Amino acid sequence: MSNGAGGENGTAGGGAAGRLLKLFEAHRLTPTQRRIAHSLVRRAADAPFLSSVEVAELAGVSQPSVTRFAVALGFDGYPALRRHLREVAPASAAPETAACNEYQQAVHAEIENLRHLAALLADPAPVARAGALLAGSVPLPVLGLRAAGAQARGFAYFAAKVHPDVRLLDEGGTMLADRIDAVVRAGAGALLCFALPRHPREVIDALAHARGAGLTVVTVADSAFAPVAAHSDLLLPAAVGTGLAFDTACAPMLLGRALLESMCDALPEAQARLEEFDAQAAARGIFVE
Repeated sequence: MSNGAGGENGTAGGGAAGRLLKLFEAHRLTPTQRRIAHSLVRRAADAPFLSSVEVAELAGVSQPSVTRFAVALGFDGYPALRRHLREVAPASAAPETAACNEYQQAVHAEIENLRHLAALLADPAPVARAGALLAGSVPLPVLGLRAAGAQARGFAYFAAKVHPDVRLLDEGGTMLADRIDAVVRAGAGALLCFALPRHPREVIDALAHARGAGLTVVTVADSAFAPVAAHSDLLLPAAVGTGLAFDTACAPMLLGRALLESMCDALPEAQARLEEFDAQAAARGIFVE
């Protein structure tokens, strides 16, 4: 499944991100080059106007690495890549969008992220494969730290209504590897990870440990070029919005719900479990109608 990622400045950034992704995903990139690509996607609206020095600082790499990145994409050097990006840069945002305040622009950017996700889901095969992997893993560990913790908790809450044994891993530290080892001993075959910016180093370490222990790692991340990509067997991208002080994650949340739907389809007892829960909730008066 190809990647989607959001731009920083309104809906124009979302379209620019899509064009960058098509360019980058057509080439085999080194980890350093993937880091540069990820940084450019995150700043898609500004990418055509950044110097090689600015790109190097943004990605935390050397300036020669930026040059090698451009050559790997088939250009003579970074200036040629930048000229190409300027030639394909989207037109300015529509007047009604440009006149929006920063809160409205953030909403428009999220709408664009959701449109991109909808386009990616035109091929349902990766989500169907992920759902089958998660349904077949008992127990099912769900990992999400820091910013991704809310996504992991939401998924685990609903998954527990249809899956027999869901184990939330939302706390880092030295015990995380122990908890992964415990689910492996209990029979787990797969691990679901939500990974969002900024990416904690311990998430990468945890995924490397999980794969080393024999787990198949399914990851929902903000980009196919995110640092967790190298440690994931199946990565499902959903862009985050970056127009506000803190990232917004509507697309990753919706992708998580799509994964839940796919997992339910692969669990033969899912409907019966839901009906049982509804009956018990009604008998106990859990919800106020």
